Amino acid sequence: MESRKKAFAPLEELIEKSSDEELNPEVKKKLAEKVDEAKEKLSPLYTDKWIYRYVVAFLGLAILASLFFTFFLAIQSANPQEAKIPDIFLAIGSAAVGALAGLLAPSPGRSGNE
Repeated sequence: MESRKKAFAPLEELIEKSSDEELNPEVKKKLAEKVDEAKEKLSPLYTDKWIYRYVVAFLGLAILASLFFTFFLAIQSANPQEAKIPDIFLAIGSAAVGALAGLLAPSPGRSGNE
């Protein structure tokens, strides 16, 4: 919420400091309402940089945990080639790798020149 306030602070300050000759009071009020509407519509995904960091960290932990437990089960087995490793570790690891690749890959809608 704080980052949304910071993002719109310069615009709100400009609206408030503008004189009545520059902006009609009615126009000022409408602009302030539009800014408030835009603040409410703006998703935290666009303003909070920590959300993606947490998601990437947890997906990385899921990958490492599935690798660790698979390795641990293989080591505990008498014959590692015949170890009974649950399919859930493969599923969790694969899903986490796919999700991580999807998050970190550049969006096809954005060009690299921006």
